[in-house]
Amino acid sequence: MERDHMKDLRRYLALKYIQYLVLSSSNAVSTLLGLLGSAYTLILLQSAKVSSKSTAVLISSLAQADILVFLSFVSDAVLGSSGAAVSPAAAARILLMANTHVSCVLLSCVAFEAYAITFLPSQSRPLRTVRNARLLSRGVWALVAAECALLLVDERLGASGASAPSHGLSGLLVQLSSVAAALLRSLSYVLGILLRIINVYIYYKIFFSMSP
Repeated sequence: MERDHMKDLRRYLALKYIQYLVLSSSNAVSTLLGLLGSAYTLILLQSAKVSSKSTAVLISSLAQADILVFLSFVSDAVLGSSGAAVSPAAAARILLMANTHVSCVLLSCVAFEAYAITFLPSQSRPLRTVRNARLLSRGVWALVAAECALLLVDERLGASGASAPSHGLSGLLVQLSSVAAALLRSLSYVLGILLRIINVYIYYKIFFSMSP
């Protein structure tokens, strides 16, 4: 009997929703299952039996985000032996944060698309294209990359300021970087809560619209 690949993709999405939007924080079990699921999904999406649609593009980008988890595992050995300015623990933490933020936003994009397909199928069809999905995925990655860059700069300036107290312009840069990083963390926290609420509402609406 031929395997239903769409069921596999739906199970993967359910796993990712639990990992990032239900659990307060990922644990070793959910992280390992997420990595295995992402590896299987990336292989599955290469199959000709899976149609290339906007949803598949978003799911592919979601699976690719788990590469950041793997990089966080090896950052300790790489940065520790190279004498990098940023501590291995800080780099690993930022990579894991980037993975979480990319995954949460892409999962929300999938939820919005499911809402559009359910309630606005004809009106949203011109927007639900592979090209738009790729642009959206790249935009999400670009924003999270900018967030990581700011946090890395803050870590670097904070480390240099702690080792040698700065004055004048360098001290002002350290303060500005610290304030910007704190505001960014607060904004990310608020957005994370909003995304959880919005996703629950979307799937609540979809579930009851499909119930008899």
